[in-house]
Amino acid sequence: MTQAFYQKWRPQTWEQVVGQEHVITTLQNAVAADRVAHAQLFAGPRGTGKTTTARLLAKAVNCLAEDLSSRPCNQCKHCRAVNQGRFLDLIEIDAASNTSVDDVRDLRDKINFSPNQGRYKVYIIDEVHMLSTAAFNALLKTLEEPPEHAIFVLATTEVHKIPATVLSRCQRHEFRNLSVTDMVAQLKDVAASEGLDADPDALALIARQATGSMRDAISLLDQLASTSEQITLEITRDVLGTATSQSVLALVDALLADDSAAGLDQLHQTLDSGRDPRQFARQVVDYLRGLLLVRMGNADQVDVPAELRAQMAEHAQAFAVSDLLEIIRNFNHAASDSRNAWQPALPLEIAFVQSLQQPSPEGTPAPQQGESKRVPGRAQPPEPEPATRQESSPGESDIDSVPQNMMKNWGKILQQVRDRNPQTQALLNSCKPMGMKGNALVLGFNGEFAKSKMESGENLEIFQQVLEEILGRKITAICIVAKGGEMPAEIDQEGMVATALRDLGGEIVDIQ
Repeated sequence: MTQAFYQKWRPQTWEQVVGQEHVITTLQNAVAADRVAHAQLFAGPRGTGKTTTARLLAKAVNCLAEDLSSRPCNQCKHCRAVNQGRFLDLIEIDAASNTSVDDVRDLRDKINFSPNQGRYKVYIIDEVHMLSTAAFNALLKTLEEPPEHAIFVLATTEVHKIPATVLSRCQRHEFRNLSVTDMVAQLKDVAASEGLDADPDALALIARQATGSMRDAISLLDQLASTSEQITLEITRDVLGTATSQSVLALVDALLADDSAAGLDQLHQTLDSGRDPRQFARQVVDYLRGLLLVRMGNADQVDVPAELRAQMAEHAQAFAVSDLLEIIRNFNHAASDSRNAWQPALPLEIAFVQSLQQPSPEGTPAPQQGESKRVPGRAQPPEPEPATRQESSPGESDIDSVPQNMMKNWGKILQQVRDRNPQTQALLNSCKPMGMKGNALVLGFNGEFAKSKMESGENLEIFQQVLEEILGRKITAICIVAKGGEMPAEIDQEGMVATALRDLGGEIVDIQ
């Protein structure tokens, strides 16, 4: 039977362990000095080398090479026996299957027997956090006073579940997720040795999909090696299911367009194609996290293909940070909730709808059918209001009746804008006309998200064309954020805009 890649390429020397130099150096020095602690705790994510390193340690402490610094030599009979899985003094225990106190008592009874072949009996207890409380208590006595010929290596992915009494008796080593760079370098070596023709971009995608686990990355490469002689980026996306990244982009586009129908359609198409809901939710979260990093000025920390960077930059600028945080929370909850959902698509549907709207403030009636939905960071749609009151104060004599005509025709304006572009009309529903500043209409948004969308593309141009057609004069539009703060000095404190702000209960904080 053909050996799996992850077994075939399991490191056999210290130097072959990838990305854990801080642990390997410490253990190498301990072996060279013949001062290996009798109880070791290896903690870290799955697939990062914990069990492999434990086996290397077992091989090193039993190696017959005279030079301690060269152990393990992989040449002596003990090293060969460990490599071939027939070294009797290396005992591996799966704590997930041996959780009872009786299992630990049995181990404790046998530990006093001298080693069969080597100098040390090495016990590797994998997933040690799965032991019961009674089993931990039974193990504790052995860890306190172990026989000189015994070494324990406890491995866990959930170190927080280990009792403090056990932690205090172990030398602790923290294993880290591997970087994409380290994994790609290792995958290139494996692919070259196996005679695989693999595109660098495909290997990079495999590394990203493995999320820090070298074992998972090599297993994915093994899977792809059986599907095609040449491992291309396209084949990799299809096999690993990452082609749904296009579905993620479409879903984000629907969020930005406030298009619930398109978003839910895309969601259902993705799931109907056989994609796992939790995996898709994770992909959405991962993409949105990348947008957040880009939005915060940390684009260099986002590891994505070059062709995706431009799209991410555009999406990142269209979102406010507060919106991104809320949407990430929604889909992150869906990623963990989908496991137990009676209807697998439901958590994703809820996350999407929650990302489009948020509950109305207390005491405010819920939107009726046909009304626009609330979107995080957006103001409620304006309702047609009576003509804004005229000011008799000096400085307002140059203001004519355009404001009154605009409010009177606001519904007609919105309808004609909708006929040309429904997205532009949806954005106008997210603002309030604050009044005139010279020959410009000030539109007040209560979040950067909708404001930036209104200023992008053809939205402003469409709106201004409709204004000119209905009102009979050319009017420009100025988009501002208006949600608290003091009135800027450039706004006339006694003028139409200031009056409208006071009447509407809002204040301008930003003009661009």
